[in-house]
Amino acid sequence: MMRTQGLKAVFAAVLLASFALGGCVVTARPAYYDGTVMVAPPPPQEEVIGVAPTPGYIWFGGYWGWAGGRHVWVAGHWGAGRPGYAWVPHHWVPAGGGGWRMVQGHWARR
Repeated sequence: MMRTQGLKAVFAAVLLASFALGGCVVTARPAYYDGTVMVAPPPPQEEVIGVAPTPGYIWFGGYWGWAGGRHVWVAGHWGAGRPGYAWVPHHWVPAGGGGWRMVQGHWARR
C-alpha cells in the first residue's frame, strides 16, 4: 500500500512536470551578431562546393558567425539566385577600438 502511494506521487510529479514544460520551445540562436566583438574572426574554412543541384542556383559561401561568445562556422549552401542581383557574402570589418563588426550577407543590384 505504501509503495503504491509512492509510485502514484512520482507519477503525478512527472505528469505535472510534463504539463509545465509542454509549452516550452527551444530554438537555435542565429549565428550572427549585430554588435561589435573584440575577437577577430578566424580564416575562412575550406568548403567542398560541388555542382549546383539545379540551374539558377548559386553557392552561398560559409562564414564565421558569432554565438555564445565565440565565432561559430556557418556552412555554405546552395540556394536560388536572384536575376539582376549579386549576392554579397557575410563578412567582418574592423570596428573602432580594435573590435570587429559583421556585415550581413545581402543582395545587391548589378
